[in-house]
Amino acid sequence: MITNFDLFRWKNAGMTNLGVNKLLKFYRRYEKKISLRQMGQVAQIKSIPNFIESYKNQNVKELRERYKQFSSFSILDENYPERLKEIYNPPVLIFYQGNIELLKTPKLAFVGSRESTPNGVKAVQKLIKELNQSFTIVSGLARGIDAASHISAIKNQTSTIAVIGTGLDIFYPTENRKIQEYLSKKQLILSEYAPGEKPLKYHFPERNRIIAGLSRGVVVVEAKLRSGSLITCERALEEGRDVFAVPGNISDGFSDGCNYLIQQGAKLVFKGQDILGEYMY
Repeated sequence: MITNFDLFRWKNAGMTNLGVNKLLKFYRRYEKKISLRQMGQVAQIKSIPNFIESYKNQNVKELRERYKQFSSFSILDENYPERLKEIYNPPVLIFYQGNIELLKTPKLAFVGSRESTPNGVKAVQKLIKELNQSFTIVSGLARGIDAASHISAIKNQTSTIAVIGTGLDIFYPTENRKIQEYLSKKQLILSEYAPGEKPLKYHFPERNRIIAGLSRGVVVVEAKLRSGSLITCERALEEGRDVFAVPGNISDGFSDGCNYLIQQGAKLVFKGQDILGEYMY
């Protein structure tokens, strides 16, 4: 029987999340034990000898202590969100802090620029207030629009979930430490990265697929044309999620990504009812 700790060991030895998903698919189909070399072949690991050596050299006691540092759930568990399970390459193991019951609520993502303007922050505040606690607000705890979304949710007594691109014991960016500490106690923080994992550049596009995957729709506020927020929208569209965009000034470039999304068919929104009207009948 495969355990959540097995998933942790595989990833710690160098197996990618996609590789673990392939291996789990194999096990579900054939229900038989295979060697480490065969596991590497199924997971399509580039250097199988390195994987085998890394796996065998793991200090299992120390690794288990690291694993137990935070609560976790996996794609093998009943409480794993069905909506997230449907996406391409769903995270096999997620660490969390806070109220896991929030995963059962309807969720709406808010994403946008790290270099937000006062107008962008006001737009977030206005929309979340007008949504009137109808959704749990999901965002990435980055500076700018992400942080504004979490703070606006808290001020409006709306539940909120942060999906971060580091281990749960890492505070990034450092200026959001107090927000992260509050969310870890009063709301919910999720991460597919093990304790101690740093904010590597590729973590954030990976994180974006989780934000989109958890949510019924994604609201974009102040995104430039070359923006991580547009990557989140791409993931959302690939998974059949709704995309809402707040229009912005055409002369400063801060909302060129939002305006482009509207041009491509995203729904233009400037009040909460524009979003609620898509879901409330």
